[in-house]
Amino acid sequence: MTTCVYIQIRCKPGTTYKVAEDIALREIHSELYSTSGEYDLLMKLYVPAEADVGKYINENLLVIDGIERSLTTITFKAF
Repeated sequence: MTTCVYIQIRCKPGTTYKVAEDIALREIHSELYSTSGEYDLLMKLYVPAEADVGKYINENLLVIDGIERSLTTITFKAF
């Protein structure tokens, strides 16, 4: 079973569209949205079952140039 996470991404000024394009080219996201407020992008991602969530995000997402900060919310099946 995969782990569903939501990641809010803050980009360096002027890099949001480039960051979004780089994410899209990696084809790791399920959904990607532009947002207003403290963060610039909201991404829904399914982490493979055998992968460590933190390591997967660090190695596949946070290496993208222009990302300044992120906030990850891990989901759990409650019902």
